[in-house]
Amino acid sequence: MKKSRKGRRAVIAYDISLNRKRAKVHQILKDWRIDGQKSVAECFLTQKQADELCAQLLEHIDEKTDRLALVWLDAESSICVYGKSASKKSRSLSGYFH
Repeated sequence: MKKSRKGRRAVIAYDISLNRKRAKVHQILKDWRIDGQKSVAECFLTQKQADELCAQLLEHIDEKTDRLALVWLDAESSICVYGKSASKKSRSLSGYFH
């Protein structure tokens, strides 16, 4: 279920060094986004969808050179950043999206 208004509002932002990988991430997010700009997508995601989408996106992220952030836009917001300059704590997917 893509481009749904069910779930929580989230923003996904990325900075990817290689054009090929950046284009692939952009293409994946086009199916999910309801609004956004080139490297920022606003989406409505259920917990399951967020897990699935992040798994897809992380296949194209090089933690040494790239960044990917998912920010939930609600009262219980958390920020999770992956890749370059990310803390070790924020790199763990386990338990973050729940």
